[in-house]
Amino acid sequence: MAVTIQEVDHIARLAKLSFSEDEKEKFVEQFNQILTYMEKLNELDTSDVEPTYNVLALTNVMRPDEEKTWLSQEEALANAPRSNHGFFSVPKVIG
Repeated sequence: MAVTIQEVDHIARLAKLSFSEDEKEKFVEQFNQILTYMEKLNELDTSDVEPTYNVLALTNVMRPDEEKTWLSQEEALANAPRSNHGFFSVPKVIG
């Protein structure tokens, strides 16, 4: 399957890009090189290869959730410069 200039035009329109005729010709050549390489990869026998979901063998490095005690509302507001009805009070920054 070869890419044509009309397909490059269509892709460019979808991406809202414009290219000169020389650039379009270059894209056609590059897209076709990519497709040729992909066809070469399709020739490989991968029947004995286990599917991978991640190229790196990573495990979750996050700690497990633990229940902890939290500050009460009074403790949280104890060092606040200003509070109002149990909430932090901050200066208005938007006019």
